[in-house]
Amino acid sequence: MRFSIAQDDLVERITLATKEVFSMMLGGEAVPGPPRTEDGGVGPTEGVVALVGLTGPLVGTGSVCCSPELACRLAGQMLMTEYHAVDNDVLDAVGEVANMIIGNLKTTIEDQFGAMWLSVPTVVYGRNFTTRSMGRHNWTVVPFTCDGMEMQVQMFLTEANDLTKLMRPGLTVLQKG
Repeated sequence: MRFSIAQDDLVERITLATKEVFSMMLGGEAVPGPPRTEDGGVGPTEGVVALVGLTGPLVGTGSVCCSPELACRLAGQMLMTEYHAVDNDVLDAVGEVANMIIGNLKTTIEDQFGAMWLSVPTVVYGRNFTTRSMGRHNWTVVPFTCDGMEMQVQMFLTEANDLTKLMRPGLTVLQKG
């Protein structure tokens, strides 16, 4: 059996999941921009990035990327206090926002493909960094405008049994035999 999600379908699922989290959990609005596909490591070179892994019939990674200013605003909306600088509370809040968005997306995927599981979010903050997932693959990137600032929700998914998409050229997979 082949498991795949059409690009337009994935964009729609990302958009609905993000808008739902913003309206229900953050009391705000996330306005989607034009989606795009990017190859390999995507994301900003500075700011806050939360990564959440998925596994099941499909495997991959979802991420939420934003500026430190938007991260502080999201944490403030979530925790009902004001933040002027990124601290552990802000990083935890962005990780939870990513967990909710990717979790909502996971639920819609489960309806079609079966049980899926999420990793604990990993949050990166700083300047002059690169985030990437191992292998060769395309990411679906959906930008959103939130309180006049940009946030990106990104997703990579592939079939769990298609290890060749997760490998760099020249690597081999060792199997018990």
